[in-house]
Amino acid sequence: MTEKRVAIVTGGTRGIGKAICFALEKKGFKVIAIARSEKSIADLDQIAQQNSLDIITCKLDVSDTAAVNAAFDKIAEEHGGIAVLVNNAGITRDNLMMAMTDEEFDEVIATNLKSCFTAMRAACRPMIRKRWGRIINIASVSGVVGNAGQANYAASKAGMVGMTKSVAREFAKRGVTANCIAPGFITTDMTDVLPDKIKEMAKGSIPMNRFGLPEEIAAAVVFLASDEASYITGQTLCVDGGMTMC
Repeated sequence: MTEKRVAIVTGGTRGIGKAICFALEKKGFKVIAIARSEKSIADLDQIAQQNSLDIITCKLDVSDTAAVNAAFDKIAEEHGGIAVLVNNAGITRDNLMMAMTDEEFDEVIATNLKSCFTAMRAACRPMIRKRWGRIINIASVSGVVGNAGQANYAASKAGMVGMTKSVAREFAKRGVTANCIAPGFITTDMTDVLPDKIKEMAKGSIPMNRFGLPEEIAAAVVFLASDEASYITGQTLCVDGGMTMC
């Protein structure tokens, strides 16, 4: 690439998002890592400065539509466009259906699904103007097969899959692709706190008999963000060690 393409990664300062930022930067992208945690932003800033990485952090609550619109407009203006959008920001508020509150449901939908819509809408115009863009939404196997105690989370991720397919049809003729990656059990802060018994049960459902690594999700993102993936759109790639065989 003669001019660096700009990649925005929401939830980009920890876990899977952090690995995605590092992988895209290594491939020559200028990366904008979005998060709302000041500590995680400061930590990533320090790593980027110490290693001369082309990663810029941005403090932003992705559930705030007006703030997202303003931030994306500013990024596109200052950096000459937006080439790649990775919607990775997400939360869980697990509970059984009978006990789940409206707040637990609404908060997950707002952060996981509506923010994905808002970010795609804000990023699509710069992409369409240049007739090149990659939208990559980080879904989950929970959105493909469901999971007890995660009706809100599974709904948000299944909605992401359907929305991505619709967007892919809208933008296909304009050089913009839209795809999902559905991770299975990945080694992150969220899975580290699981009891050993639960971890072993989870591994038993995975043909590869191990959790995945954030870097393995990042590798899939790098491919879908590349020129080589120009004829792939509207797809959901399950990166789950064979757990779903989808």
